[in-house]
Amino acid sequence: MEVPMTVVFDRDGVQDSAARLRDGRIQLAPDSWPGRGWAPAHQEIAELCAIAPTDIGGVLRGLTTAQKIFDGLPPPAGNRVAAFNSLYFTITDRVARSLSTANVRDAAFLELLDVEFAKRYFHALSLWGADDDSTPDAWEVLFRRAQDGEVSKLTAAMLGVNAHINHDLALALIATWEQLGPPDEDRVHPDYLLINKIFFEEIPDLRRRYSTPWQLRLDDLVGTLDDWSQRVLVSATRARAWEQGERLWALREDPDDLARALLVMDRVSSYLGEVLVAGDQFVTRVGTVLGRHR
Repeated sequence: MEVPMTVVFDRDGVQDSAARLRDGRIQLAPDSWPGRGWAPAHQEIAELCAIAPTDIGGVLRGLTTAQKIFDGLPPPAGNRVAAFNSLYFTITDRVARSLSTANVRDAAFLELLDVEFAKRYFHALSLWGADDDSTPDAWEVLFRRAQDGEVSKLTAAMLGVNAHINHDLALALIATWEQLGPPDEDRVHPDYLLINKIFFEEIPDLRRRYSTPWQLRLDDLVGTLDDWSQRVLVSATRARAWEQGERLWALREDPDDLARALLVMDRVSSYLGEVLVAGDQFVTRVGTVLGRHR
């Protein structure tokens, strides 16, 4: 598939959108935030992120090390970044095991995409640990709530998925295309869609792994509806990431326009994250009230 090399780009509209998204997020977010950093594991995270993975085995080793670190951070057995990291490892392990199967057309593309994808996560961890204000807003939504017991583990995992897909995936696609050539939808897109299938197969167990008793009760009431709706969400967000990657690819020769587009992408992701948190808090309050009246 030939991707157009030029796109219509509304600079003023993009700048206005970025400002409005920032204001909207401020209205949703708490008035005060804890500071950045991974105390008391600053050094461990810094060492973990100092060397970028070069293959999917390195990604899995990095995620395993990260899991040990986050499992040891407060609150005991409840760090919210640990919840996402665990989910991420599960999906990546499935991808690694699929690379040698007949289902994959271009294993080099899929593995490199996975590596570039993971680099964005580890880089965000590194920035946060260094108290760097260039940490993507999309990741900040989760990282600031790493020790927040009022955010359910299920929502924390979803916050990580939101940041990683809605912010990082398009960037990983661009980095992959820069190394392997421009996007060829006919050749590699089926492999890209294979990740959707892996998500679909893992979603039921992953959701129940992180659910509270109230969330499990609600899950039983709605039956397979949650599975279906989350499959639709994964399909839609990953399709949008591919399209976003194509648009950013067309802007890559103009650093200013690319920076504007990346800012809006980050702000959209962070706003969606705050909406997820607000929804989680509402459901938790409803569950508490109903639990008192049982």
